Amino acid sequence: MSRTSRTALLAALGLVTATGATATVFGATAGAATPGCKVDYTITNQWNTGFGANVVVTNTGDPMSSWTLEWSYGGNQQVTQGWNATITQSGAAVTAKNMSYNGALATGGSTSFGFNGSYSGTNAVPATFKLNGVTCNTATQPTTPPTTPPTTPPTTPPTTPPTTPPAGTKVDNPYAGAKVYVNPEWSAHAAAEPGGSKVSNQPTGIWLDRIAAINGSGTSMGLRAHLDEALKQKGSGELVVQLVIYDLPGRDCAALASNGELGPTEIGRYKTEYIDPIAAILADSKYAGLRIVTTVELDSLPNLVTNVSGRPTATANCDVMKANGNYITGVGYALKKLGAIANVYNYLDAGHHGWLGWDDNFGPSAELFKQAATAEGSTLSNVHGFIVNTANYSALKEDHFTIDDSVNGVSVRQSKWVDWNRYTDELSYAQAMRAKLVSLGFDPNLGMLIDTSRNGWGGTARPTGPGATTSVDTYVNGGRYDRRINPGNWCNQSGAGLGERPQAAPATGIDAYVWMKPPGESDGASKEVPNDEGKGFDHMCDPTYTGNVRNGNSMSGALPDAPLAGKWFSAQFQELLKNAHPAL
Repeated sequence: MSRTSRTALLAALGLVTATGATATVFGATAGAATPGCKVDYTITNQWNTGFGANVVVTNTGDPMSSWTLEWSYGGNQQVTQGWNATITQSGAAVTAKNMSYNGALATGGSTSFGFNGSYSGTNAVPATFKLNGVTCNTATQPTTPPTTPPTTPPTTPPTTPPTTPPAGTKVDNPYAGAKVYVNPEWSAHAAAEPGGSKVSNQPTGIWLDRIAAINGSGTSMGLRAHLDEALKQKGSGELVVQLVIYDLPGRDCAALASNGELGPTEIGRYKTEYIDPIAAILADSKYAGLRIVTTVELDSLPNLVTNVSGRPTATANCDVMKANGNYITGVGYALKKLGAIANVYNYLDAGHHGWLGWDDNFGPSAELFKQAATAEGSTLSNVHGFIVNTANYSALKEDHFTIDDSVNGVSVRQSKWVDWNRYTDELSYAQAMRAKLVSLGFDPNLGMLIDTSRNGWGGTARPTGPGATTSVDTYVNGGRYDRRINPGNWCNQSGAGLGERPQAAPATGIDAYVWMKPPGESDGASKEVPNDEGKGFDHMCDPTYTGNVRNGNSMSGALPDAPLAGKWFSAQFQELLKNAHPAL
């Protein structure tokens, strides 16, 4: 930005309600192509001694390759921890500088960063901001935001003071009293989208879905780079880093879109080239102060129950993986190696209710989880908990019907949607699966995670009451939040929305709601895309596909023009924002 900007315009400053105070500030005179800047400073949550804030910086002038934002507080506010910017403070003066990945701002370009802070008394929004020395506003101070603690704890950080355990001792719930790592790469993608700054400060999972992801490549951050950034975000409190361990041999034998790089027999490479290097990095004493949550091998073990011979849903690939035992071997090895690290918390994948909620899937899957958890010298103690609904869309809680309801003497279980399943939503399924696993010998304090990144199902299609009692199908279909054509549909679902924001200990037996699947990252391409990651083309990602036995021979419900799995999918992200519940 040119340092010869014109006199700044007076900015409109205002407050939002209990969610926090906001100031939008501008700099530049009227007229096109005039150097200037716009800053949105939002207090995202606030309690009696602290607050969280999000800052969106928009360049309305000449392109810039780096930026420095400055402001001063009118009270005793102190920044305690930040992300997506290097933030320093001297007295009341605060300086935020770009990171290596978000310094370039084209004309009209935006980026965002966030931070947590402490205060006492009042917590007024700063009146003046300077971007690269250019004043963005000269407004007067707004009214002081309310200091009443929120009715529910803020997502990041929880209001409960952190409790530091003795060295080498795991806490019962790693999310309690802790902030959660905000992935700057995902955050930058989200902030660049229209409306994305509303969620760009949310924590998401880091997917280590191939060997190359460990060290990173090109502009992509590797594991150490993420952990180093996490140390900066941590500050003096506790911080959780969420990793997805996802590279088994013959990975995801029933869904081609998420096939992996390792062949069915390459268990040796999995151990020595994938798990061992990850474990070595996590065991570095430099990172001992982080709480590292590993979600282990999503969508793997359940396939050995539901998609093998004897089932109409069987695939040849899943038969191979059941026969060679490499899913069991790989999971056991990963749990043992990672579980031996004092600050690592393993959460094993447990599918979702629309997959394992039937009697002939539920019990056998739990038994298989135990078998894997005790393979390769691992023990049940290496499993801190389980995660459900990862990268899926099943509703958190259906409010308008229960599994015990009936219509004209016909059980809800007999409806076409429920189809004799024992569960109607993820919360009831997660709690029941937890009880089953404890009965099999897992720790009585076992905790569950539920991925709520894409199961909000809000917007105008969200029902406000039960369906008509004309039949059991009209009753269920009219009242269900989950608007998928079939609960077996899993790829880039049309109509989906962001779900509950990440939060600790939201319900009995649940350690946290998490966004393990980063919203806006594709589930799979809508047509074949050549790639070097081993990811194939799955017809379930094709919006014209008429289905198979695994989704009741229904249409796929997928969005069109989707990129390769894991790549940024702007149309999906915009759909999730539009249909978010709770609304943004």
